[in-house]
Amino acid sequence: MFKDKVVVITGGAAGIGRAAAERFRQEGAHVAVIDIQGNDYFIGDISRPEVLDQFHDKVKKDFGSIDILINNALPLRKGIDECSYEEFLYAQQVGVAAPFYLSKLFKDDFTEQGSIINITSTRADMSQSQTESYAAAKGGLTSLTHALAVSLDIRVNAIAPGWIDTTHTDFSGANNSQHPAGRVGKPEDIVEMMLFLASNKAGFITGQVFTVDGGMTKQMIYHNDQGWQYNR
Repeated sequence: MFKDKVVVITGGAAGIGRAAAERFRQEGAHVAVIDIQGNDYFIGDISRPEVLDQFHDKVKKDFGSIDILINNALPLRKGIDECSYEEFLYAQQVGVAAPFYLSKLFKDDFTEQGSIINITSTRADMSQSQTESYAAAKGGLTSLTHALAVSLDIRVNAIAPGWIDTTHTDFSGANNSQHPAGRVGKPEDIVEMMLFLASNKAGFITGQVFTVDGGMTKQMIYHNDQGWQYNR
C-alpha cells in the first residue's frame, strides 16, 4: 500500500516516531526523518524556521513530492513552577509552530492522495500537575489540525495517544488495570492508526482527532475505587 510513497516524520529518531519510520520502511515507503537526535536523514532543531527551510529543500530535491507528513516531535514538558518564559515559547515552537510551518512549506508538494497526521495527546484535554508547556502545545496542535483540514486540499487528522511506553518496561498491577484495555500502550498501537489514516481507507476522514489510549480517559476512578486512593 505504501510502496514508494514519501513519508516525512518529525521526531523520528526515537519512540513513536522511530517505530513509525521503521514500519513505513517495511511497507516500502521512502522515509525522511528530521530530529534533533542522530538519524540517517536530517539532524536539526525544528524550533528554528531556517532549519525547516533547509529540510524542506532537501526533501524536495531528493523526492520531488511527498505523500504523508507526520508531525510527531515531542515538545518540552515543564510546569508553571519551573518553566521559564523562553522554555514555554520553545515548547510551542516545537509543538505548534513547526507543524504549522512544515504544513505551509509542503502544502504544494503533496500528491493528490496526500495527508497530514498530527500526533497530539490526551493531555490536550486532561493534565498532570506541572505540565503546562506540553499541555498547551498539544492543545494548540489539536486546534491546528481542524484548521488545516478546512484550509488545505488534502486530509488532515490527528492521533491523541494516552500512556504509551517507549522504554520496553514490563508493567503490572494498577498500571495495567487502570486501562480498560488491560495494559499500557505500545508505539505500535499508534503506528497502526497512522497506517490507517495515511491510507485510502480513510479517504472520507479529515479534521478528526482519534484517541488511542486503551480507554484510560473514559474510566472514572474515585477515592478507594479499585484500590486507588487520592492523597494531597
